[in-house]
Amino acid sequence: MFTDKDMEIGYNEETSTWITLSGDNASSNSDTVQVSGSTVTITDAGTYILSGSLEDGMIIVNAEDTDKVQLVLKGVQITSSTSAAIYVLQADKVFITTASGTQNTLANGGEYVAIDDNNIDGMIFSKSDLTLNGDGTLTISTDAGHGIVSKDDLVITSGTYNITAASHGISGKDSVRIASGTYTIESGKDGIHAENTEDSSMGFLYVGGGIFDITAGGDGMSASSYLQIENGTFTITSGEGSASVSTTNSTTEFGQSSSLQAETTTAQNDTISQKGIKADGNISITSGTFNLDSADDAIHAANEISIAAGEFNIASGDDAIHSDSSVVIEDGSFKISDCYEGVEGLSITVDGGTFDITSEDDGLNAGGGNDSSGFGGRMSQQDEFSTSSGGFITINNGSLTIVSTGDCIDSNGDLTINGGVLNLTCNGSGNTALDCDGSYTNKGGEITTNDGSENNPGQMGGMGKTGGKGQGHSGF
Repeated sequence: MFTDKDMEIGYNEETSTWITLSGDNASSNSDTVQVSGSTVTITDAGTYILSGSLEDGMIIVNAEDTDKVQLVLKGVQITSSTSAAIYVLQADKVFITTASGTQNTLANGGEYVAIDDNNIDGMIFSKSDLTLNGDGTLTISTDAGHGIVSKDDLVITSGTYNITAASHGISGKDSVRIASGTYTIESGKDGIHAENTEDSSMGFLYVGGGIFDITAGGDGMSASSYLQIENGTFTITSGEGSASVSTTNSTTEFGQSSSLQAETTTAQNDTISQKGIKADGNISITSGTFNLDSADDAIHAANEISIAAGEFNIASGDDAIHSDSSVVIEDGSFKISDCYEGVEGLSITVDGGTFDITSEDDGLNAGGGNDSSGFGGRMSQQDEFSTSSGGFITINNGSLTIVSTGDCIDSNGDLTINGGVLNLTCNGSGNTALDCDGSYTNKGGEITTNDGSENNPGQMGGMGKTGGKGQGHSGF
C-alpha cells in the first residue's frame, strides 16, 4: 500500500529549492520555478520548500511525466478565489510534506473557473499520484468543491488535517490509502471518498490507522470497490445522524412486524447516501474504535462484511450493520443503541463478541425466504433482498443481549446456535425472540427469552419448522 518514499518526511534544506510567497507575488532563484504574478509553476523534479503567504494565487506542478516532485509547506497561507491552491497538472508523483511544527492554510473563494481542459474542483487537485505526509498541520477551507482530490492514487501517511469542504473532504479515483494521521473533516458530501467508474477493481479505500473525526452530509467513508480498515479511531456523523430520522409505528396483522415510516428533519433527496462506512464491494475491519451516528446504515456493503475485532458504538437511522451478501463477525464489542435492524445480511455468522442491541425491528436478520421483515427499513428505498434468496444465521459463540420490537433473531432460512449466551427480549406484538423459516438447531447455546420461543422459534407468528434442544429458559 505504501512505498518508503510515501513514509519519508525528511528533506535537505541545503539542496532544496526555496520559494518565498509574498502577497500577490513570489520569488525563487531557480530556473525550474516560473513566477507570473501570483501563479507559481514548478517544471522539474526536485524538492521545493514553500513559505510565506500568497493572495489569490496558486502553485502549479507541470513537470515531465517521469518526474517526482516534493513540495514542503513550511508555514504557508495560500488563497485562491477561483481555483485550486495547489494544482498538479503533470508529474509522475507529487509529495506534499508539512514541515514539523508548522501551520499551513489553503482557502478558496467559493468557485472554480476553468483555466484549461481539466475540471479543477478541489483545493488540492492532482492529475497524478499524490502523497501527503509530514509532522505539521494543513488546514483546508473551500466553500465550493472538494478539499483534496487525486485523479490517480491518493496516499496520506502522516500529518494533521483540518478540512472543511462543500463537497467531498478527501477524494481519490484509483484509491485512497491512509497509513496514519489526524483528520478533522466537515464535508457537504462524503468525508473520505474513493471512486473509479471505469474500473471496478479500483476505487478502493484502505486505512491502516489514524484518528478521524468526520461530519459528513453524505457518507462518512465511501469506496466504489472494497474498503479495508486495519486500525484507527473513528468518530463519524453522517447526514445529521440517527436523530434526523424518526419513526412512527402502525399496528399490522398478527405475526407481522409493525411498519415504520421514515421522516427526516430536513428535506433530502432520496438518492443521497448518508451511511457511516460504505463500500460497493467488500468491507473488512480488523480492529479499531468506531463511534458511528448515521442517518442511514452505519456500516453498509454491497458485498461481504467481515469484522475480526474492534469496539463499535453505533446509532443508526436504519441498519447498524448491513450487507447485501454475508456478514461474518469473529469478535468485537458492539453497543448498538438505536437502529432499525442491528445486523442484516443474506447470511450472518457470529463466532464471538459482545453484543448489546436495541432495535426497532429485528436484532439479527438473515434475508431470503418469504419474510420481508426489515427489508427497506426506515430508508424504504434501500436494502431490499430477493425473496428467492437463501439465508441463514449461525451463532458459534459470543454474548448477545437483544431488545427488539421485531424479532430478536430472525432467519429466513436455517438458524443454528452452537454456543454462546443469548438474552433476548421481544417487545413487539406478533413477533418472537427467535424466528426462522428453515430448521432450528441449538447444540449448546444458553438462551433466555421472554416468550419461550427458544423451544419453537416463531411459535407466536413465525414459521419455525424444526425444534432443537431448547436449552434455554422462558421468561414466562
